[in-house]
Amino acid sequence: MAVFTAVGLGDLTQWIKQFPLGNAQALKGIASGIENSNFFLTTERGEYVLTIFENLGFDQLPFYLNLMRHLAVRGIPVPAPVANDQGELVVPLQGKPAAIVSKLEGRSQMDPQPAHCAAVGAMLARMHVAGRDFPMQQPNLRGIDWWNGTTPAVLPCLDDANAHLLRAEMHFQGAFHGCAPYAALPRGPVHADLFRNNVMFVGEQLTGFFDFYFAGCDTWLFDVAVTVNDWCIDLATGEIDVARARAMLDAYHAERPFTADEHASWQPMLRAAALRFWLSRLYDFHQPREAEMLTPHDPTHFERILRERIATPAPELFHE
Repeated sequence: MAVFTAVGLGDLTQWIKQFPLGNAQALKGIASGIENSNFFLTTERGEYVLTIFENLGFDQLPFYLNLMRHLAVRGIPVPAPVANDQGELVVPLQGKPAAIVSKLEGRSQMDPQPAHCAAVGAMLARMHVAGRDFPMQQPNLRGIDWWNGTTPAVLPCLDDANAHLLRAEMHFQGAFHGCAPYAALPRGPVHADLFRNNVMFVGEQLTGFFDFYFAGCDTWLFDVAVTVNDWCIDLATGEIDVARARAMLDAYHAERPFTADEHASWQPMLRAAALRFWLSRLYDFHQPREAEMLTPHDPTHFERILRERIATPAPELFHE
């Protein structure tokens, strides 16, 4: 969430009239994130988030917004998209696709404790179950096909040690993604980016998941691995915090029990989740885009996590 496309309050005077929100009263850019232009929007009807999509097209966005609506109807606390007077969730603004969603209460918990991790694990499992009957299909656009296409673009930018690590891990993940346990993993819609800054809390009460614009259909275990690799680690070293990881995994397992194939795939999936974000940060760092308030994330953070996942087994999904 950065600001690539500048928008002022005056730009919304006529545009906002197609929504049942009254007049726009205030607009403030959101600095965090790196994919879209995001703003806090205040209208006569309340507080919302306006997003202008910089990379996703009109044909892709219905998946994300309809998934959010599907989950919200089933009791998962996610931002609810607001339709215009034609029933459309995606409309043009400044020549680009845009959408308005409800604003969640609370704030991100950047120093999570086991209780926060348990709440995230339980809600993630409920989200996966709630999404099982979502009828639309879209692959994870940052899955292994994207890794294969992105690796040649970043390899020339790496030193010998990191180039070797990337080549070796891509080889390992190619074999893992082709194995029988991987093929048998339960699948459905996943958030795929459930970092600390994409969850809201009031105290220890989880009030919502947001920023679904990396969502797609993938293995549920990948979603769990992405989440553990952010919520349950020491940020300085990338090492797993066992108490937080155990709290998250046990809470998830209580809502949707992990399968034997998921248990067998857990360690390589944690590596896959680390690789995905190392690659994307390498690409953003070495192929930067201009944007107001944009600072690319440091790729070495996920390099450390990947090396740690290779060197040290993480706590298992459940106790056999």
